[in-house]
Amino acid sequence: MTNIPETGRTSRVTIRLIAIQILVFSLLLTLGGRLWYLQIRNGREYADEARNNHVQQVVEPATRGSILDARGIPLADNQTRLVVSASRTDLLKMKDDGKAVLGRLAKVLGMSETEIRNKVRLCDAKTPQPCWNGSPFQPIPITDEATTQQALQIRERSEDFPGISAEPTAVRRYAAPGKAETAQVLGYLSPVTDEEIQKAKDTRSPLLRSDQIGRSGLERTYDSALRGKAGVTRYEVDNLGRVIGKAKSDKAVPGSNVVTSIDARVQAIAEKELAQAMKDARDTHDKNTGTNYKADAGAVIVMENRTGRIVSMASNPSYDPNAWVGGISGKDYAKLTGKESNYPLLNRAIQGQAAPGSIFKVISTSAAVAAGYDFDGTYPCTASFSIGNQVFKNFESKGYGPINLGRALEVSCDTVFYSLAYQQWQKDGGNKPKNPADWFYKTAHQFGLGKETGIDLPNEVTGRVPDRQWKKRYWEANKDSWCKQGRTGDDYVSKIAKENCESGMKMRAGDSVNYSIGQGDTQVTPIQMATIYAAIANGGTLYNPTVGKAIVSPDGKRIQNIEPKAHGKLPVTAKTLSQIDGALAGVATRGTAAWRFQGWPQDKIPMHAKTGTAEVYGKQTTGWFATYTKDYTIVMTISQGGTGSGSAGPAVRKIYNALYGVDDKGKIDEKAALLPRPQTGLPKILGDGTIQAQPIKPVAATPPSAAPGRREQ
Repeated sequence: MTNIPETGRTSRVTIRLIAIQILVFSLLLTLGGRLWYLQIRNGREYADEARNNHVQQVVEPATRGSILDARGIPLADNQTRLVVSASRTDLLKMKDDGKAVLGRLAKVLGMSETEIRNKVRLCDAKTPQPCWNGSPFQPIPITDEATTQQALQIRERSEDFPGISAEPTAVRRYAAPGKAETAQVLGYLSPVTDEEIQKAKDTRSPLLRSDQIGRSGLERTYDSALRGKAGVTRYEVDNLGRVIGKAKSDKAVPGSNVVTSIDARVQAIAEKELAQAMKDARDTHDKNTGTNYKADAGAVIVMENRTGRIVSMASNPSYDPNAWVGGISGKDYAKLTGKESNYPLLNRAIQGQAAPGSIFKVISTSAAVAAGYDFDGTYPCTASFSIGNQVFKNFESKGYGPINLGRALEVSCDTVFYSLAYQQWQKDGGNKPKNPADWFYKTAHQFGLGKETGIDLPNEVTGRVPDRQWKKRYWEANKDSWCKQGRTGDDYVSKIAKENCESGMKMRAGDSVNYSIGQGDTQVTPIQMATIYAAIANGGTLYNPTVGKAIVSPDGKRIQNIEPKAHGKLPVTAKTLSQIDGALAGVATRGTAAWRFQGWPQDKIPMHAKTGTAEVYGKQTTGWFATYTKDYTIVMTISQGGTGSGSAGPAVRKIYNALYGVDDKGKIDEKAALLPRPQTGLPKILGDGTIQAQPIKPVAATPPSAAPGRREQ
């Protein structure tokens, strides 16, 4: 055994002690530095945060502003309801965390204990809805549908319901005056999310957890004005959450009111007539499919020609926006978002896209004139038009002989437009184009197609102009699947796929002739076509459609008018515009829409119209009816509803009858007229800021149309 010298052992012990001393000293130095940083360097900041941890906010939501029609009638306002709420702080002070109280409350309200407990639990990443995502220090609403008897039981037996309140509270109401729901235009509210709170944190309109914000429609567009500013009361609390004092408070500021250009009376009629037209279409036999028309969706727009303001906008299928008030149930949400109900949340007036059919021919006519073809020239209206082995038929294979472009619009002669489009396609170089002029596509863009109109409603879609650029992008995105499908079969679909695989990037002759009559890949929205026809009526100005007319402060002292704005002019001369206008008057008097305007007082209120029937592969035809007078444009479309004048014609006529007070014999009763001229100015604003509403009468029921079906383009 080797002996280690005593001096060596002592040396190693000394080294270890020194190392431990250095380590301890380093730790003490680090701790001291950290304490200096926390207490001296950033001491004030952390002290402030610590104090703030003992200040809790209780939010008093601001009264949301009303949405009014042009005559001051509330479309969306607030209704006082008995709201039963629970104080989570009070419940947690109880031995059983308030379970007994909530159990007694469930019996009074006729609700399950589980449902109530879920409503008062706090939301987090692991907690599913329903739960409370607001401050735990403010009352948590359990129901806004309490009866007076239930509220009295809770208040009279307060010793049995500690921490429970039953108070009248303002909640959102969608009034539906005269049964005008205006659902898709108004939109709806829902609670704010954490992400939205963070996004709005440093803006001029920050959000609180208690806020409800607009999710669609006017509620969303004008949310910051309607919402107002919530009141905040700050309480000092101890570490157990008990209130020990009251700090600074900010009073709530009510939201502003939004006056719209909607007339609730006209809106009610438009909704009713659209629904009736769709019902009548579903009772009509479709010869092409051997079944009745499905008429699964539709839209109608009434627009002022000289301002672009919307008098009425209806979309079907529709829904009751009150379903969202107080939180929507799972059952109702499934109905509103399910395929079986055909998505009633969609506003078909600005989000519905379809081929326009022959109402597109005003654009093709303008394009032809711009390309050098004489409006008053003579063009053969034959029964069919052939390109190689492909035959394009006129509607119902009918020919009218040599006619000018005005008459081609009146009788909606397809073959005239086929021929013009084909000639222009050849001039542009056919399948081997060199610097093509593309008048027909260029003109559509200049009319405003393929982009938003600028309406003050969210989520407007752009439609589609299938020009050369679009064709190329579409081919590149789909060529692989087309080529694969084209090799798998010999049926019609496979043949089309093979053809698209080989030449889908080209602007073929068939594409051009189909496009000229509003068929093929062209997609438009009702609001786009209403804007175009209103521009024809007003002399050529394309206005941004608007629903909002003014924002009025709660005290009525500040009024922000929403003025009409134009985004362009029609690319036609005054002469061509006048010629088109005259032809559209001929459509209503001797053309394809004349049978729908028999007896109309044309000498006093000149009517202009264009009918359209769009064919869609695999579906029944979509009907379009575009019309205007000196004051208004009305466009209606019904998906899978048949021809335009056949399905939408009676409804459009009845809306005009109501606007101008025209009876079935063509006589005008000014006293019966709802809106013989556009509404100017704003409703009367009283000294206290109240907006005085004019009375509205219920809309009388209209019997179903007994007119026989007809077909047109």
